[in-house]
Amino acid sequence: MKRIPHLAVARLAVLPLGLVAFVSGAEARAVERSGGVYHVAACAHAVGPTARCFARIVTDASGRIAVSSPRAIGGYTPGDLRDAYKIKGTGAPTTIVAAATAYGYTNAEADLGVYRAQFGLAACTTANGCFKKLNQNGVQGSYPAQNLGWAQEAAVDLDMASAMCPSCQIWLLEADTSSFANLAATVDTAASLGAHAISNSYGGAESGTTAYEPHYNHPGIAITASGGDSGLGGPQFPASSPHVTAVGGTHLVPAANARGWSETAIGGGGCSTVYAKPAWQTWPGCTRRVDNDVAAVGDPATGVAVYGPVSSTASGWMVFGGTSVSAPIIAGVYGVNGGAVTYGSDPYAHPTQLFDITAGTGAGPGYDPATGMGTPMGAGAFGP
Repeated sequence: MKRIPHLAVARLAVLPLGLVAFVSGAEARAVERSGGVYHVAACAHAVGPTARCFARIVTDASGRIAVSSPRAIGGYTPGDLRDAYKIKGTGAPTTIVAAATAYGYTNAEADLGVYRAQFGLAACTTANGCFKKLNQNGVQGSYPAQNLGWAQEAAVDLDMASAMCPSCQIWLLEADTSSFANLAATVDTAASLGAHAISNSYGGAESGTTAYEPHYNHPGIAITASGGDSGLGGPQFPASSPHVTAVGGTHLVPAANARGWSETAIGGGGCSTVYAKPAWQTWPGCTRRVDNDVAAVGDPATGVAVYGPVSSTASGWMVFGGTSVSAPIIAGVYGVNGGAVTYGSDPYAHPTQLFDITAGTGAGPGYDPATGMGTPMGAGAFGP
């Protein structure tokens, strides 16, 4: 039976204030609402050549994290996501799906273990060679200090990559800070160590990013980037790089149709003011690069189950949305396909292997900036 997250959220327990911290910085941030679901940003807004993560955490009306009971976990499960996107393969144990994030995540391996065990996925540990945590220089050790919001982001990345590509190796690479200089270096490290797909669930303003853009140019490697949650006209870097696959977000619900699911756009996308349009993009609404290329679920009202840090001292089950969910889902689908990629062009060459999202904010038949070419219909559009 498919889980309906916006109903499941009603079963979540909001822990007493003394037992669970607010989301890092949430006191100064607006609590937003999608349908009947409240949520806040995990990471603070960036200033200067710095990125913020795009994870959105479901909360109560005052901004406290809603924590699920293990007996009634809210949000979509790996089985739900794989069914919605018709993913049959599980990837190969030689394929590496990496998440590039900022700051440390102390309990990353243990939290990932809880998520995978809950949903019947094989153990992914350092000992069995499936999991690897590295600093931005590729060293297993000397990790940066933990930042709660970015650790929550990393939990989303690891869990979504696992959900889509459970047989792949799952790597976490931790940049020293959220500066574009450090995050770009982390992407270079992941590419140099053999990652097939690299997820980047963060972004910031394009201004001043041209020095960092070449670090996202790794031929043959799938580099996904969250398109952000703003409307058309608000491009986010690195999603606006012509060398990545920019990923938008959708509202996903079960439906009585042949697919079994219905999906609508939640907005997003933008016209770059800096980067040239790649040859495979022909949408006439922008003269330069357009994000997004594809999309996946990202609405907090139809969020996903994640096990990760609720506070600096405790972990638990939460529900997440945002294009921080979408980017690692697509990276995992690239991992399932396993073949070499040509930047973000492959979905454009396989339109019949995508669900065309035609309803919702900014959506229409064929390509649109909100959802790009569509959402996965199996893994066939994500490689040769």
